Amino acid sequence: MSPPQGGAVRRLRGMVRKELLQIVRDPSSIAIAFVLPLVLLFLFGYGVSLDARDVPLALVAEQPDANTADLLGAFAHSDFFQPVRYRTIQEAERALQTRQVDGIVWLRNDFTRRLLAGGEAPIGVIVNGVDANQARITTGYIQGVWQVWLQQYAASQGRELPVPVTIEPRVWFNPALYSRHFLVPGLIAVIMTLIGALLTSMVIAREWERGTMEALMVTPIRIREILLGKLIPYFLLGMAGMLLTVGLARWQFEVPLRGSFLLLVATSALFMLVSLGMGLLISIVARTQFVAGQIAIVATFLPAFILSGFIFDIGSMPAPVRAVTHVVPARYFVSIVQTLFLAGNIWPVLLVNAGALGLMALIFFGLVRHRARKRLD
Repeated sequence: MSPPQGGAVRRLRGMVRKELLQIVRDPSSIAIAFVLPLVLLFLFGYGVSLDARDVPLALVAEQPDANTADLLGAFAHSDFFQPVRYRTIQEAERALQTRQVDGIVWLRNDFTRRLLAGGEAPIGVIVNGVDANQARITTGYIQGVWQVWLQQYAASQGRELPVPVTIEPRVWFNPALYSRHFLVPGLIAVIMTLIGALLTSMVIAREWERGTMEALMVTPIRIREILLGKLIPYFLLGMAGMLLTVGLARWQFEVPLRGSFLLLVATSALFMLVSLGMGLLISIVARTQFVAGQIAIVATFLPAFILSGFIFDIGSMPAPVRAVTHVVPARYFVSIVQTLFLAGNIWPVLLVNAGALGLMALIFFGLVRHRARKRLD
């Protein structure tokens, strides 16, 4: 005869209560769920930026006059540069070599003469290319300042600037081009991976290490009740960490949430199930907490950090690496949260990525159910 349904509910409730007590008594779980997200958010929100601001820029005018002063003044009034004046190009180059400046704008002694003659008046631009991304951004800003000044100069001379093509840029979804608006939503996926996979990867291994798994094996509790009893508390813990992260992203870092909050919660719950499935599978395979933690970091956290599109653009990766990213669950959730925060409810993006997460959840929990046995071997 099968045991009454009420007994299963009592056993499950007891397992959940036991796991909740272990979480409360374990400071590391609370730290990973609430303290670590705060550290990561403030670190990436305030300390990490892909924007170029206050770039030290050397300005050299070999023959100072009104035109060179006007052009160099445009760089001085830009929010992107911290200009430093040098008398000769040799001094500026030494400053670039010693990392005192990141770029040089060089106006030769014939700049004004060639400008007034109506011909070409080239500007020398030297940029530190050690950081290629910073160099590209700095070069673009210099070109922008030069183009604006050239248009104003042509207008002051009463003539139109002969430009065959006029660019009218429009930036969608992140008009201010703040990297914080791009990084903070993606960080939610990394934080939920930490909470879900890293913490859950140790729950079964901890029972083996402490010798309490043998005690569970001789009780009437079933294996699915053990698994559910361990998943439910960490699911609630992960969703609490998600709500904390979203609240800070919205009100502390002022990242706009243009999509549905309920849709964000629903997709976050789906991704949390995937993370829990990965963590539980690791915990079943590894019998020690140390090994389980190492596997979780290598198999879940590092791919979520590097291969999810959180920082590095997936389209810029080599084809073999792009293929690997398709098995990284965080890739799909990063796309979801960035879409919901910055673009809104774009259903073609959301449905495809949510479908991929749903398929992954079924695969991981299928593997967990296959590997989980109420046996001591």
